[in-house]
Amino acid sequence: MKRFASYILYTLLLAAIACACSERLDIVQDYGYGIETLPLPKTVRQGESVNLEFSILREGYYSGTEYRFRYFNSEGEGILSYRGETVRVNRFRDIDTDSFVLTWQSLGEDRQQLDFVFENSFGRRVEFTVGFDGESSGGEDNP
Repeated sequence: MKRFASYILYTLLLAAIACACSERLDIVQDYGYGIETLPLPKTVRQGESVNLEFSILREGYYSGTEYRFRYFNSEGEGILSYRGETVRVNRFRDIDTDSFVLTWQSLGEDRQQLDFVFENSFGRRVEFTVGFDGESSGGEDNP
């Protein structure tokens, strides 16, 4: 009986090894990723600038992966800049590091919303939205 059990166990072990061996080698380059920011203010007044500190959170690391972003100003008015240069709406801009800072300068008093699209060099996209409420200058006490 012991001998029969050892044959079965040996056969199962060989079958597991045969199934595990494959001539196809999987190399993963396109890892998933996410985007996050540090906490942002809820309101931005006209003329005020806010730093948007972004981080790319990679699920895996492949050194050849590059990232870029574009944005849409779906509500409100303002200017977005990266490293001191104005970023044009709906134009991709390369990102140099996994942590970077964009600066938003509000030009209006209404609600403002920025819709970002991040893309890696393999075409994987992540969407991210940032919104601010504007503050009206009316209805406040003036000392």
